[in-house]
Amino acid sequence: MERIAEASPDRKARLAGVFYSINIAVGLLALSIGFALVARSDAASALAAILAGGSLFRSGFAPELIAIAGCLAVVPVFYRLFRPVNSGLSFIAAFVGFVANAVLALNTLNLFAPLLLLRAARYLNVFDLEQLQALALVFLELHGRGHIIGLTFFGFYCLLIGHLIFRSAFLPHSLSVLMTIAGLAWLTDSFVSLLSRPLAKDLYPWILAPGLFGEAALCLWILAIGVNARRSRRASSPEPSVSVSSVTG
Repeated sequence: MERIAEASPDRKARLAGVFYSINIAVGLLALSIGFALVARSDAASALAAILAGGSLFRSGFAPELIAIAGCLAVVPVFYRLFRPVNSGLSFIAAFVGFVANAVLALNTLNLFAPLLLLRAARYLNVFDLEQLQALALVFLELHGRGHIIGLTFFGFYCLLIGHLIFRSAFLPHSLSVLMTIAGLAWLTDSFVSLLSRPLAKDLYPWILAPGLFGEAALCLWILAIGVNARRSRRASSPEPSVSVSSVTG
């Protein structure tokens, strides 16, 4: 953290871009494996996917955990980058970001549980097969609900980052608009999922596109271009103080 604090704003931005690109790339890998789709499918197909392809199901754990780790690395760097803009708001954004990632990290335990249950260990002999399958589906449902909760916090995080970008002046306002749209997209997905899972499943591709586009645009910009160094130094420097003697003298 000390090395991050001493780095120039442009280096902070590019460092955040590196971590952000890892987060997005690995997150897309998890989607391509079908890891997130299992939680969105119906109960029967979800259970069949685990039973038929346990290795494929397990292969999604690593990308999800790496994506969470990448996002956890982005949060403190963004805090340092935007602290000169508004220290209080930057702290709130960092807190919300850490909460979102903590929820998503703990939520991965709900994906380990079905594998443990369906592996039929000796201490699970007190349950019959149908009971174990029912418990596995309960944990899959909990994972889906946990993902919704984590995504809600992450949506608010994107909104706060969008507002900080708008006030920063060292990043284009268009990125603020895109991050705001991304935050609204994730919040929409969360609330629609709570109201109607079938509707959320139909809307998911339309919500995923603006959410990923906004985050990818910010990631690519800070990674390839960085920030406006002159405006960033101006935001970081304190306002010049005026002494009483200079005014009266």
